[in-house]
Amino acid sequence: MKFVLAHREDQDMKRNRFSEEQIIGILKEHEAGVSVADLCRKHGVSDASIYNWKARFGGMDISEARRLKALEDENTRLKRLLADAMLDNAALKDLVGKKWSAAKRKAVARLKEGFGMSERRACKAIGCCRMTVRYETSRPDDRELRERMKAIAQQRRRFGYRRLLVMLRREGLVVNHKKLFRLYREEKLAVRRRGGRKRAIGTRA
Repeated sequence: MKFVLAHREDQDMKRNRFSEEQIIGILKEHEAGVSVADLCRKHGVSDASIYNWKARFGGMDISEARRLKALEDENTRLKRLLADAMLDNAALKDLVGKKWSAAKRKAVARLKEGFGMSERRACKAIGCCRMTVRYETSRPDDRELRERMKAIAQQRRRFGYRRLLVMLRREGLVVNHKKLFRLYREEKLAVRRRGGRKRAIGTRA
């Protein structure tokens, strides 16, 4: 029953936003002897709203009702700020002790996905620049290039990175030679050189 009355009250408040003056006026009419049913018909409001107003503002004048409403609004604002602060705190605690590669980018992503934060708020929470996150996020995924490079290197064990570059370009994988050399070293594909007087013939470990 309480749920139904509250729902009806919410519907009335959505349709009609009564000021403190109007609410006190309606309550004064009720104190003067006007029935709740008549007030409902006259003002287009549910009986649940009138009973709720009576519980909140009964016996008050307009100035007192306004002060109470201001206090309630301030209380709501402070609760929202507290909830935001608790969310930030919970999010940061969740990140403590966890190791990330590309830490800032992944930390921001976790806050966005796990806690529903916006990018701006997630960056602010961990003290991270949004431009940095966007730059790291925009870096291309080199997974396909790495896999193909390793596959060719296994088939052509004597090929250095320059010859791998030629093979990859023939396959349509356009890549800068400096970038390929960096990936080549990261994947530890450097060819080992054999000693001797004759021209060295390399092989990959």
